[in-house]
Amino acid sequence: MTVRTRFAPSPTGYLHVGGVRTALYSWLYARKHGGQFVLRIEDTDLERSTEASVNAILEGMAWLNLKEDEGPFFQTERFDRYRQVIQQLVDEGKAYPCYCSKERIEQVREEQKARKEKARYDGHCRHGHAEAPEGVNPVIRFKNPQVGDVIIRDKIKGNVVINNSELDDLIIARSDGTPTYNLTVVVDDWDMRITDVIRGDDHLNNTARQINILKALGADIPNYAHVPMILGDDGQRLSKRHGAVNVMQYKEEGFLPHALLNYLVRLGWSHGDQEVFSIDEMIEFFEITDVNGAPSAFNTEKLLWLNQHYIRQTPVEDVAKQLQYQFDHLGIDTVQGPALTDLIPVQADRCKTLKEMAEASRFFYIDSLEYDAKATKKNFKAAAVAPLTALAEKLEQLETWTPEAIHAVIHEVGEELELKLGKVAQPLRVAVTGGSVSPSIDQTVQLIGQTRTVERIRQALGMIAS
Repeated sequence: MTVRTRFAPSPTGYLHVGGVRTALYSWLYARKHGGQFVLRIEDTDLERSTEASVNAILEGMAWLNLKEDEGPFFQTERFDRYRQVIQQLVDEGKAYPCYCSKERIEQVREEQKARKEKARYDGHCRHGHAEAPEGVNPVIRFKNPQVGDVIIRDKIKGNVVINNSELDDLIIARSDGTPTYNLTVVVDDWDMRITDVIRGDDHLNNTARQINILKALGADIPNYAHVPMILGDDGQRLSKRHGAVNVMQYKEEGFLPHALLNYLVRLGWSHGDQEVFSIDEMIEFFEITDVNGAPSAFNTEKLLWLNQHYIRQTPVEDVAKQLQYQFDHLGIDTVQGPALTDLIPVQADRCKTLKEMAEASRFFYIDSLEYDAKATKKNFKAAAVAPLTALAEKLEQLETWTPEAIHAVIHEVGEELELKLGKVAQPLRVAVTGGSVSPSIDQTVQLIGQTRTVERIRQALGMIAS
């Protein structure tokens, strides 16, 4: 049997990191077993589902390169199929109309709570003895078995046993005829021949109900694996207060997609002590049964470390595409300045994100420098006039514009004026960058370019003179 997994987000919000990890595990499992990965958009919650959320999900999956083999399928396009299955269950006596009012249901629950019983539907309409009120559209309830156990053979949590007496007759169609989640997901998994359902463990309580519906339909039961939740750095459930929720925010913050995937695959799964994985290695080594059954804590510092690793190791042409996005976001034109492929190796050891790299590299591309007041006060003094003047003259005459040649000029000026290197290099750094921090001064000057460097030194001399 061909392995078929699925990722089935609801478009009621953005694609978040917990969903991405689930998608990644499902995608890896399908790839490892030579199967197919299906993308399904569960958009039956018509009030909360939005086109913006659908687009955010598709955009996030594309950015991460988690390419589906089939889909995306939309549940709202399958309503006729759901109605067919609901009618089949009713015709076979496996589901029934329920005319109980919300007030009656609430009263029953309050009475159950008073008796310290589990709040649940009491089966009032189960046997069809209730009179149908005129003008009231019923909901349709699934007739859940009342005896026996449901055994969920979970690949992460082991066998989970739930007695049918704990489950009530759930609603599978609302009074307006629209199907509910537990019905649609069952029909979809059945029709799409899903063999392995990998999803968050917040769905575990639904699984027993879904297995009973699958059995009632005579459908095959897929394998299940329920992935534990992700906690924030503080040990609490990951939420907006921990920072990025929408996965695309990680793109905005300058993370590489491979870095995020590498981090998330290790968030609850391991392969020995290995920390860094190529996509091929993830596929080769990943085993769903090795996923830890306990929640995992999100560690932002670890993600930053991995991101910097990938900035260093990923081909500069690939990193440049992501870095260009950051410059565009800042409104900086990179045409008049060094090639991004030349900039990245110089800044890679200094920046943990591409956003940080773009912000730290403004001075390479802008015409009007933004001078740091503290840096100019410290370095733009009378003593800096002589070395800056000499540098401007020598650099303007330099025929070979390389870091080595620039380095030689800086040393030459220091020796001629009997100054320590810092007394030459630091005023030069402030003059050409506007601040006191940059990559090595010879590489920095080389990337800024000869004409622009000389212009900036002379501008600095004018500031000192004034």
